Amino acid sequence: MDYFSEKTQKSRTMNKLLDKVFTHFLWYLSILILTVIVYILFKILSKGLFHINLKFLLGLPSEIDAGGGIGPFLFNSFYVLIISLIISLPVGIGAGIYLSEFAPKNRFTEMIRTSIESLASVPSIVFGLFGYVLFVDVFHIGLTILGAGITLSLLNLPVITSVTEDAIQAVPRELREAAYSLGLTDSQVILSTIIPAALPGIMTGISLAACRAFGESAIILLAGGTGTSGKMWDFNPLSEGGTLPVHLWYVQSEALVEDAQQIAQKSGSVLIIIVLLMSLTIRIPVWLKNRKLFKR
Repeated sequence: MDYFSEKTQKSRTMNKLLDKVFTHFLWYLSILILTVIVYILFKILSKGLFHINLKFLLGLPSEIDAGGGIGPFLFNSFYVLIISLIISLPVGIGAGIYLSEFAPKNRFTEMIRTSIESLASVPSIVFGLFGYVLFVDVFHIGLTILGAGITLSLLNLPVITSVTEDAIQAVPRELREAAYSLGLTDSQVILSTIIPAALPGIMTGISLAACRAFGESAIILLAGGTGTSGKMWDFNPLSEGGTLPVHLWYVQSEALVEDAQQIAQKSGSVLIIIVLLMSLTIRIPVWLKNRKLFKR
């Protein structure tokens, strides 16, 4: 008996030691990764952030003269993003709710889930080629904001659908049972109980999709083009749909203006700041909600 108790004690001591070693390893690894990310952000932002002004943000780009701005490209970035989210959010969230709450468990729905997961791993350039064939070769509307937005929504759909389904499935069954016990219908349970409980996960998926879409370049390059209409506030969806990431690539690789390097550095800083602000803006309501619940 003493032999087994001694062996058990040694095993527990070894497990505790391994747990401490593994925990410290993960902490050091996390700190290392965070340090690298902060260093990269600092290097990029330090070169362009303090040289950004309103003229650069709202000014028209120049092909020859120095001092051009990024106004139309910045406007197109938000325009394309809004079009893509208008299409992908209701479809993706609705599909996630259906797969989680209503879809029967059979081979067909499993095939749908497998297809969604496969689409989420498809390179963005494949979606871009699809958009090019659809809008340029089939519909003959050319490289446009509309084509870029619709194609970009196809990139967002698998991510939003998968994250929504996972977030809803993570809602405790007790909440559903309590809602049904009050006599609520399926739609009332989903709207009043399940979606609010799954909102943090859903908002995380929206944040990931929106930030990824805003920084996307391959799809825009093939479905939207590299240029703009040359106007600052052009709401015509059939105008050329070049966005800020595409302009950043173009300026860095092919532009002839003498301050191309400075424009690229400032454009990169603007892109990073906007993505960070978008992520914070989407997540802040969830943080406030969780804080209120924690206080209760």
